[in-house]
Amino acid sequence: MIYIQNGEFQLNTNTTSYWFRVTKYGHLEHVYYGSRLPDNQKAEPLLVKRVAPMGTTVAYDKDDNTYCLDSLCLEWSGIGKGDYRDTPAEIKMPDETFTADFRYQGHSVLDGCVTMDKLPTAEGGDAQTLIVTMVDESNMVYLDLYYTVFSETDVITRRAVLRNENKKPLTIRRMLSMMLDMPNDGFHMVTFDGTWIAEARKHIRPVTYGLTVNASTTGDSSNRHNPGFLLVSADARENTGDVYGFNLLYSGNHYGAAELTTQELVRVSIGVNPHCFEWELKKGGQFETPEAVMSFSESGFNGLSQHFHEFINKHVVRGDWKGKERPVLINSWEACYFNFNRRKLLGLARGAKRLGAELFVLDDGWFGKRDDDTKSLGDYTVNEKKLPNGMKDLAERIHKKGLKFGLWFEPEMVNP
Repeated sequence: MIYIQNGEFQLNTNTTSYWFRVTKYGHLEHVYYGSRLPDNQKAEPLLVKRVAPMGTTVAYDKDDNTYCLDSLCLEWSGIGKGDYRDTPAEIKMPDETFTADFRYQGHSVLDGCVTMDKLPTAEGGDAQTLIVTMVDESNMVYLDLYYTVFSETDVITRRAVLRNENKKPLTIRRMLSMMLDMPNDGFHMVTFDGTWIAEARKHIRPVTYGLTVNASTTGDSSNRHNPGFLLVSADARENTGDVYGFNLLYSGNHYGAAELTTQELVRVSIGVNPHCFEWELKKGGQFETPEAVMSFSESGFNGLSQHFHEFINKHVVRGDWKGKERPVLINSWEACYFNFNRRKLLGLARGAKRLGAELFVLDDGWFGKRDDDTKSLGDYTVNEKKLPNGMKDLAERIHKKGLKFGLWFEPEMVNP
């Protein structure tokens, strides 16, 4: 799955290839992401060519005026060294500047996944993880880029870990999970936006010059803007065309963007939203970003959907339901809203069982004085007027009818 030789990194799944390399100055140059390449393919013909200096750009080194970070396809970028595109990291470094120049120091390859203590991580299955260590030598700040390859599901996950080995603290104002630069393919961005009872509406817009952003600042993934987005070729259809997908294993504020430059390169990035974000990192501390998920299919929207569905089922779903079909269920909401009693619920369950239901879910209205949506949210004491024999009695009677029993609740902060 992961093949490394002479500073070139080849990450291959069953049907895709993701390649990058270390440049002579130690930056990570993105080479290719798309359909699986033959094993004997050379990286050189796939590179974005640098044959002449570009106008209005800043050369990284006075001895090579064609080497400019603003026109390279990169895997990660910083601030203050000539790359003026949307940055994945805004860090007030220990030297009190925002200049950051992370360059390759080393790498390691591990079998399996590397889980995080406090954030969800994909796990299980036949996987390999590449860890590339970068360093900003002027500040002794380290960056570990994690790439985990799930070959059988055609998914690669990415995340970043920032480590401060300087005696002085640093302040993180932005730290995304991943970025990559690709040549433009006339991309359109597909997002899934909406509101209450109108969630996940599909919207398609062209990626034009500048930033196209998909973000939420509501404190959660939100029904307004799902963190997942697609970049698709103009001819992409349900079963044909190139489709790239990006998502987060994270439920907080999120930020995803595609930036088209005048050099016809597209920078893709996704991670925690930098809105009102600030994190001090002292000596010896580290900051871990959420895990980003990406996949590619040349078989249109359906092909990419299959990759993500299989990945979620095999590597994200936990517990008893892993690998199992979900039961046919009936939910009490549309039949009863807040107006129900024990007899009404049992009658509903009885009819549902005759129609082939396997699970009965009691929705809103079972707690406190919850007779409308302005009362008792957060007071999860069973309403004995509606259920005089309690919740256990209702669940047992549902079970006797041959149905599993489920309960709705909505955890929220409630004003006292």
